[in-house]
Amino acid sequence: MIIVPLGVASATPTATRHLSSVAVWREGSVFLFDCGENTQMRMLQGGLKRSQIDCIFISHFDTDHYSGLIGLLSTLQLQRRDRKLTLVGPEGLQDFVEWNFEFANIDLNYPIEFVEVEEGFEEERVVDEDEYYIEARPLNHTKFCIGYRFQEKDKPGKVDAEKAQEQGISEDWQYKELKAGNDVELDDGTVVKSMDIVGHPRPGDSFAYITDTKYCPNSVKLGKNTNVLFHEATFSNSLSDKAEETGHSTAKDAARVANEAKTKLLVITHFSARYTNEYVLLREARDDFFPTWVATELRPIFTDPAHEKGIIEPKVYLKEINNNNRNKGGKNKKNSSGKRKRKRRSKGKKKKKFRKRKKYSGKKSRKKYNKSSSSSDRKKRKRKKKKDKNNNSSNNNQDSQRKPKQITPRTPFDDFDRF
Repeated sequence: MIIVPLGVASATPTATRHLSSVAVWREGSVFLFDCGENTQMRMLQGGLKRSQIDCIFISHFDTDHYSGLIGLLSTLQLQRRDRKLTLVGPEGLQDFVEWNFEFANIDLNYPIEFVEVEEGFEEERVVDEDEYYIEARPLNHTKFCIGYRFQEKDKPGKVDAEKAQEQGISEDWQYKELKAGNDVELDDGTVVKSMDIVGHPRPGDSFAYITDTKYCPNSVKLGKNTNVLFHEATFSNSLSDKAEETGHSTAKDAARVANEAKTKLLVITHFSARYTNEYVLLREARDDFFPTWVATELRPIFTDPAHEKGIIEPKVYLKEINNNNRNKGGKNKKNSSGKRKRKRRSKGKKKKKFRKRKKYSGKKSRKKYNKSSSSSDRKKRKRKKKKDKNNNSSNNNQDSQRKPKQITPRTPFDDFDRF
């Protein structure tokens, strides 16, 4: 399961943020949670095919959460879609969609199944398939708002092929029956039990979408033990009064829900336009719940971080450096700089010597040059060179004896630039 944020702005778009929408990709199918303005363009930019959309879930009837729905549905009409599309949302969603197409005199060539949730409900499975289901619960906003949880059903355990062959299992249908939890009877009458061949069932991945709400118990229930909790963080804690008035959450509220729900990863979204740098909200959330990321548009999030591409744990080695070695290193630097200066001077003298040879040919010029360079200066330079070589060799030997200290790599949650 891959979560792709398409829009992370609240109420009004900015130059770098689009209105609310999140796409969940699972085995070739796309599930859209909210459909703000420009959602279909962001899908194209993110590499998601609009033809793969199976379900669209609308949380509530604030314009920034459904303003791109009619345009997306009309695009699917132009693409000659013939598969069924499921639309889930508050009561009145069907009237809104049908009125728009009647006004535009458009007859859709694909069926739409409307699942409307009435105000006052407690909990409902709006979609229930063989491998997954979507659960809906009411949230605490200024108007009727719904939160969603995408839950994969438990996957069957792994089949022990060696044990199966030893007990006489050879055909494909027998493996399928065992994996489905059914016992298999062989031709000789022996019964092979599924529990002896198949391991324990594996829990499925889960994702919770909670937006436009104050803190409420239903937020915790939706996010209980999820792989990814996608929660709004419209304001910072300094504007908690504003959040209470408008029915939104602060970054602290999102972290509180994540702690109580015991989710694996919290992703904050739905940022107010007043925050040009959303990492202010990230710091507040991480103070209470450390595994928190910022939702970045078109940046995919995997429900299982082990499957994510691009995570490299670098091995970093550092040498231990004492104060004594630092001082020695400083002296060596001075000596090396001194050497360079002397080399430059010597090069300059050679050039002068070459010029003198051009201007003055004969033995007199050579004698004058030899008189200018004294033998005592040469001896001093040789002594200094020997001392510098000895110092450098001793320092190199000390460094080679020390083993590099290994530093443990950082976790993906430590990197503020990731999400």
